[in-house]
Amino acid sequence: MKVGLFIPCYVDVVYPQVGMACYKLLRHLGIDVTYPQGQTCCGQPMANAGFQKEAEPLAKKYKDLFEGYDYVVAPSVSCTAFIRINYPGLLKEDSHRCHIASNTMDMVEFLHDVVKVDKPLGKFPHKVSLHNSCHGVRELGLSSSSEIVEPKFNKIKDLLRLVEGIEVVEPERSDECCGFGGMFSIEEVAVSKQMGWKKFERHKATGAKYITGADCSCLMHIAGVAAKEKAADGIEFKHVVEILASGL
Repeated sequence: MKVGLFIPCYVDVVYPQVGMACYKLLRHLGIDVTYPQGQTCCGQPMANAGFQKEAEPLAKKYKDLFEGYDYVVAPSVSCTAFIRINYPGLLKEDSHRCHIASNTMDMVEFLHDVVKVDKPLGKFPHKVSLHNSCHGVRELGLSSSSEIVEPKFNKIKDLLRLVEGIEVVEPERSDECCGFGGMFSIEEVAVSKQMGWKKFERHKATGAKYITGADCSCLMHIAGVAAKEKAADGIEFKHVVEILASGL
């Protein structure tokens, strides 16, 4: 199995340690992983802002760079969901035959569904509050959705249970949006900020020292709101892959 590692632009610039944790974890699991040079943005900001034409060459570049891999994995549920759902249209391919879209997976779903990791991973002796991002819940199926009557499951929590010493908790209204939403946080600043603040308050109420999730963009938004209000009180934010790779 040949795997290409896609590190979204904002992760590369703001959270490079998350990309390094992905590579470290995949290598630890014996995965043949490569980080292709020349990666760029997947095109999500342009397309979400209504500039679909500007996103098309980025989708083509992504396909050219990664089409030789069995899977492409990324530590970003929003970018993965965008590629999975929108690339068939951007590339003008049939949705059932657009392999570059269907073979792109978030790190959590790849580890849980394809690799089926079931052996102990790292060590992280801390209480952690789990953030379930909207794209992960409702587009990638990383966990069950509270508005649908279905059996409860959470793939992120399943993986975190493999980490020694960790205590995983979830906030009240665990899969409610944090208010980021990319362009939404720019166009509806006041609403976005209030949603982020409410989300932070619920995470803080769990008593956890760390807040984690599968999408850096949500964590970035919540952390930014908390910092602006000077309310973090020592609470730290870590991508779930950083925790899974901790101590390996």
